[in-house]
Amino acid sequence: MELSTRKMTDEYAIEILGWKYESPYDLYNNVLSGEAILELTRHSYKAILSDEKVVGFFCTGKDAQVPAGHEFGAYKDDCIDIGLGMRPDLTGNGLGSKFLHYILEKIQHEYDGCIRLTVADFNKRAIHLYEKFNFVKKQAFLRKDMKFIVMVKED
Repeated sequence: MELSTRKMTDEYAIEILGWKYESPYDLYNNVLSGEAILELTRHSYKAILSDEKVVGFFCTGKDAQVPAGHEFGAYKDDCIDIGLGMRPDLTGNGLGSKFLHYILEKIQHEYDGCIRLTVADFNKRAIHLYEKFNFVKKQAFLRKDMKFIVMVKED
């Protein structure tokens, strides 16, 4: 799987917003709306393609933060936040390492210092992947009934 990054377009955003994940990952399902398309296309979101097909996306900065985390001081340190998502039919197939490595290379070309991400506590598969890349758990917080883990990669 050869990966490339593209500017997020309306077409890519519409495709991504239509992705449907199986339970318990359905937390990551989105609703296709004009507002959601604008959010993906006018902010820091980038599409990741393989063979000209969208296979995922990533975002940085405030776009990657869970707003409730601010109440708990989760984002007070000077780190770059990243968020990411992979097309549902590709998850759980051993592609995560290559996907995350690609994103981290892109981020590290533009930013110095620590990289931070926030992940839902139930997403053991993602947490395990992040730990393989030397992310460590720094903090946890609740949003409604959902626990989130803030992880940081210092190196």
